[in-house]
Amino acid sequence: MTAKYRTEAINGRGDRSRIPGGLDVAVASPLKADADPSATNPEQLLALAWATCRNGTAQVLVAERRRTAVRVEVELHPSEPGPGYEFHVDAYLSAEGLSGADAQDLLERAHARCPVSKLIREAATVGVHTEEYAAA
Repeated sequence: MTAKYRTEAINGRGDRSRIPGGLDVAVASPLKADADPSATNPEQLLALAWATCRNGTAQVLVAERRRTAVRVEVELHPSEPGPGYEFHVDAYLSAEGLSGADAQDLLERAHARCPVSKLIREAATVGVHTEEYAAA
């Protein structure tokens, strides 16, 4: 099967991550006491990736006829059992003018279709929820 899109990211020094010929961002671990507060981290990048993917998928499913929003929360926890850490991730989808049941249906269809959701949906630390739509 032919790929519809391809990219790569490189992080070699630890303080910068980049897409060759494109995005270049300062990165820092949120666990470091002296971390640059203006730098981003993997938790933020995961939240951005999933929020963007889920909302884009929701927009396709509603044929861009209503406003949707996705909010993603990512927490870093010690891994149980260790070693290391694990992400606890929750995504919240809302859609203007949808009833609770219709919003739940949209949530489930978007979760089944979004490529990031497909990547992480089986993880025990991932949750998806609906919430009432509030214009940003």
